[in-house]
Amino acid sequence: MPYLIILILAGVYGWVGSKVWSGFRRTNFDQSFPTKLTMTLLWPVLLVANKSYRKNFQKALNGSRR
Repeated sequence: MPYLIILILAGVYGWVGSKVWSGFRRTNFDQSFPTKLTMTLLWPVLLVANKSYRKNFQKALNGSRR
């Protein structure tokens, strides 16, 4: 059972990470590769800790340019 939970969490992490990666161009962040990689890999931490990232996270996922 714990393996299933870990597998599901890893799948969600990867799926959301791929959505952030593909929508990163819609954010206000620097478009350099290191920034894109860092923001994509650390999305769970930044989502909780950073208000600016939360707004840009929504832009990346939804395609909104507000």
